[in-house]
Amino acid sequence: MTPLLPHIQIETAANPSAAVMWLHGLGADGNDFAGLVLELDLSACPAIRFVFPHAPDLPVTVNGGYVMPAWYDIYAPDLVKRQDEAGIRTSEKAIQALITREVARGIPAERIVLAGFSQGCAMALHTGLRYPQKLAGIVALSGYLPLADQFAAERHNANARTPIFMAHGNQDPVVVPARGEASRDLLTRLGYTVEWHSYPMPHSVHPQEVADIARFLTQVLPHTVD
Repeated sequence: MTPLLPHIQIETAANPSAAVMWLHGLGADGNDFAGLVLELDLSACPAIRFVFPHAPDLPVTVNGGYVMPAWYDIYAPDLVKRQDEAGIRTSEKAIQALITREVARGIPAERIVLAGFSQGCAMALHTGLRYPQKLAGIVALSGYLPLADQFAAERHNANARTPIFMAHGNQDPVVVPARGEASRDLLTRLGYTVEWHSYPMPHSVHPQEVADIARFLTQVLPHTVD
């Protein structure tokens, strides 16, 4: 059994009927986006449980082997010529375990959104689109789809129609815009519904982006009808 990742949990109200799992970027931890909950206008949403897991500490090759929170190793700045497939798949199992835990707590998979920034975005796309149960949506910020050459064969039909919100800074020097655009184009060619946004920013989060994410969450996590 995959051990449960340590995490921060925030509930917008009692008895949540939906969940958002938010994966941080390289070198950060679950605290990185926890403060964003208060900035999101979720007034039209049901009670949501936000889960912000902490990635394990790993040596990161591109940073000289320095040990830091990472979902997988990064070998070079281009991100894709050589990828840490074993690390990506290990983190996929850990994220799946968190989703399974939410389902066991009474929130069905189709009421769960998987979100992530940068390396967390890569894991959200990788895990969410391979997940064998339908999810409510995927929020993919300033990242890319890893192991793209294997994706078409490994994707699961359960999430073939899951809405995907992708956003990128047009001045991003860390994950260059072309990397995110290539992932968007691949997903679109394969028939996914991708809502794409580009913002005037580097590798960060834009105020308009926060408003757009809140709108997306309102769309994919509406109040349930009794």
